[in-house]
Parts: sequence; structure tokens; C-alpha cells
Amino acid sequence: MSSYEGVLVSDQWLQSQFTQVELRGLKSNFLSVRGETGHVRVGNLLPIMAKLKALRGKFTEEEIRQILGVSYPNMDQEIDFEAFLRAYLNLQTHATDKSGDSKHSSSFLKSSTTTLLHTISESEKSSYVAHINSYLRDDPFLKKYLPLDPEKNDLFELAKDGLINVAVPGTIDERAINTKRVLNPWERNENHTLCLNSAKAIGCTVVNIGTQDLIEGRPHLLLGLISQIIKIQLLADLNLKKTPQLVELVDDSKNK
Repeated sequence: MSSYEGVLVSDQWLQSQFTQVELRGLKSNFLSVRGETGHVRVGNLLPIMAKLKALRGKFTEEEIRQILGVSYPNMDQEIDFEAFLRAYLNLQTHATDKSGDSKHSSSFLKSSTTTLLHTISESEKSSYVAHINSYLRDDPFLKKYLPLDPEKNDLFELAKDGLINVAVPGTIDERAINTKRVLNPWERNENHTLCLNSAKAIGCTVVNIGTQDLIEGRPHLLLGLISQIIKIQLLADLNLKKTPQLVELVDDSKNK
């Protein structure tokens, strides 16, 4: 077993808004500005907030001061890590409002209770859905789920059970997959563990993705994983026998 310990947050909803990679980075930044007393004051956060990746270039320190000042009029007020996370989410919302012109090329994904926003490309999602519909259309088990509707969130909903995963054939022992119509939480977790282990086995990077992220159907993480799997699957079928045109590419490069 690994000795890895994650960053724990007492508010489960708040914890669900971040991956462990994000929480570790934010915790490190938060602790870096502790004063001699070991506490962090709101005013200490202004410079590090302005440099965080999601906010970099979006606000000046003075703008951050004004936004935080609505909730924290006194910049000398002490603030704990969870309050810092909420302030960070609040700033992300303001950053999204500030750059609203991107809405034409992407969709904002937001639950009814969260202020954390991620964006995905609708064209990217549609292309992945089209590939899954085409590549898995003859799968006897998945026929009752396919085709997926690219205009809806079918991909994210069905992935919650760990069943819609385009993997290299033979990577997962299909006898180990739970395929009941209604799965309990433990069976879902088993499916997603198989999925992540398979993804790692074929060369995917899954360091910031956990089974809970897949169970919740977090779109930006699911698309990141699916894009890797599809790329590997497509390249696996690329060889001289199936694609003799590759020889012409080599010849062209020699003639230049």
C-alpha cells in the first residue's frame, strides 16, 4: 500500500471541487505566507493569489483586495485554509465573468452548488462521442447504451459506471467488469479502478485523476483521460500494413 496522504478538508462539498493535486498546490501556497505566529492573514494572500495559475494576469493585487474586501473588510483578519479555498473559488468566478467572450467556443460546467468553473470544448466532446459511437457500435453489451448524443452529457453520465471506456483490446479482463444495470458504490469503484489501471498499463498519465473523479463524472478530467485513450488506440492501429501511405511520407522526407 502507498503511504500517500491526501489533503483533507472538513467540508466535503468544498473538497469535491478540487483534485488532490490542486489541493496540495494550494495548501503549499497557503502555508508559505504564514506569519511568525503561524497564522495567515487575509492581506498575506494578495500576492500569492495574483500568481496562482487560474488567476494569473486576470487581476492586480488591488483588484483582489477589493473583491476579498466584500467578505473580509479587515485585511489583518486571520483566515484558515478552508476559507482560503472559498476565497479562491470566489475569485475564479470573477475571473470567468471578466473573460466572458470565450463562451462562444466552449461550455462552462457548473453544478448548482458550486462556484468552481471548468471549460470544455464542445467540438472536442462531440468528436470523442462520434469516435466512441463508431468504434464501439458493434460491442454486444454497449448496444443498449449507444449511440451517445453529442448534444447532451450522455458521455459523462454513462462514464460514471465505468462502462464507456475505449481501451486497447485485452488490457482489461472483461470478466472482472461489473455490468449490472444498477451498480452499487463498491461495484462502481471496482470498475473505475480497472479503468485507471488499464489506462496506466497502456501509457496514459493519470496522476491527477482518482476513482471518485470518474464516479462523479467530472467532465474536464474525463475528457482528458478519454483523449489519451483514444489517441493511444488510434496510434495502435497505425502500421505499414494497414497504412502503406506511411512509406510515401518517408520517401518525401528523403527527397527534400
